[in-house]
Amino acid sequence: MNSEAMAAEDQRSGQPPSSSWLSRLSGPVKVGLFFALLAITMSVVGLVRDPTTPVTARSLLIATLISGGTWGVVSWAIATAVVDVEQDVAEREDDPLEDD
Repeated sequence: MNSEAMAAEDQRSGQPPSSSWLSRLSGPVKVGLFFALLAITMSVVGLVRDPTTPVTARSLLIATLISGGTWGVVSWAIATAVVDVEQDVAEREDDPLEDD
C-alpha cells in the first residue's frame, strides 16, 4: 500500500494522517518492541562485559533472538491482555441493565 492510499484510508476513517510508522502501531506492539529492545541491549552489554564469553556473531545472534524474542512476546501478550480487560470493564460499566 503506497502513502497516497494510506492517507486516503486515514481520511475515510476520520483519523488524522499519521506522520510515522511508529504512530500506526498499537499500544501493546509498542510495549513489546520497547521491552524487546531493552532485553537485546541488556544481553549485548552482558556478552561484551563477560570476559569468559567469546563475542561472536553466533553468540550475539542467539542472545538477541532469545532475549528480545522472549521479552517482546511476553510483554506484548501482557499488554494485550490488559487492553482486553480494560475494554471489557468499560463495556460492562456502560451497560447498566446487565445483572451481576
